[in-house]
Amino acid sequence: MSYIVPIGPYHPALEEPIHAKLITEGEVIKDAEVFVGYNHRGIEKLATERNCIQTLVLVERVCGICSHSHAFTYAMCVEDINGIQVPKRGDYIRVITAELERLHSHFLWMGIACHIIGHDSMFMHIWDERELVMDLLERMTGNRVNYAMVTIGGSRRDIDDDLRRDLLAAMDKLKAPLDRIVDIVLNDRTIAMRTKGVGVLTREDALRMGAVGPHARASGVDIDVRRDSPYSAYGDFEFNVPVCSNGDVFDRVVVRALECYESIKIIRQALENLPEGPINLGNKLVKIKEGVSVKMHEAPRGQLSHMVVGDGSFNNHRISVHVPSYKNTPTVPHMLRGNTVADAGLIIASIDPCFSCLDR
Repeated sequence: MSYIVPIGPYHPALEEPIHAKLITEGEVIKDAEVFVGYNHRGIEKLATERNCIQTLVLVERVCGICSHSHAFTYAMCVEDINGIQVPKRGDYIRVITAELERLHSHFLWMGIACHIIGHDSMFMHIWDERELVMDLLERMTGNRVNYAMVTIGGSRRDIDDDLRRDLLAAMDKLKAPLDRIVDIVLNDRTIAMRTKGVGVLTREDALRMGAVGPHARASGVDIDVRRDSPYSAYGDFEFNVPVCSNGDVFDRVVVRALECYESIKIIRQALENLPEGPINLGNKLVKIKEGVSVKMHEAPRGQLSHMVVGDGSFNNHRISVHVPSYKNTPTVPHMLRGNTVADAGLIIASIDPCFSCLDR
């Protein structure tokens, strides 16, 4: 006999509202539908009534976890339309902030994943290390989220020599606990039993559905905007793109854990080779010239795209935000089929969903 099991819109394992309707036979999910739209705030419309400085504040509120990613990508669009060249030091500081944000995001997600499967000691261990990253971001920017580090034409805050040395020391300090976390993730029986073979997305299906970011890389799709289409200062750094092939929840954990090493590597290179010179062109309000620009950034969850249309006024004529969760959410019903109801919350969470980004 078939049953319909609703998950959400509010669910204890998911911090944001989503509604998944599971069609089951016993404990096995035979089909599923996913409904979104509970967080709509009209941010793209609001942006047409604001100038570029006000919009930086606005787009940071699309999502707290990847707030810098949105400000970074929007600023690149305005700078492209206006022909603004960001000083090299400003680009390096933007990249350092972006990679610290990636560490923060991946630690947060890995902790939540462990909490969902009932491994709360691991959850607390991972979030304890996340606090170090949060403290670094707070010292750099004054905030633990919504960092306000981007201005049109560069970075709003500099990194002095004392902070640079402390950031480098923190990257060294972070490596040992990260080694421990990766060792547990790879070898713990509880994690393996709850994640291996669960929620499989094959490479073919990932390509067909347009998955991006760590979600796609866990299915063997070797893509990363930072490497494939270098922007800002990313072309100056050497790093690897971790890719797994099984496409299950376990590989999604592994990919994100391994990406933390690459973020540390990029941060170290940027700090050791931080250029001299200005960090911005002055915090001044600019008119957005007539034109259209589309820029992409490899946010923690995957490819983030912003489109900005200017009409020569101070305000945006139009902006459009295309987020990673928009691309990854269609894979959820496919991954749910054939799994059990008990794994549904974990499978939904395994794409690292941000429904505030998705709905905007």
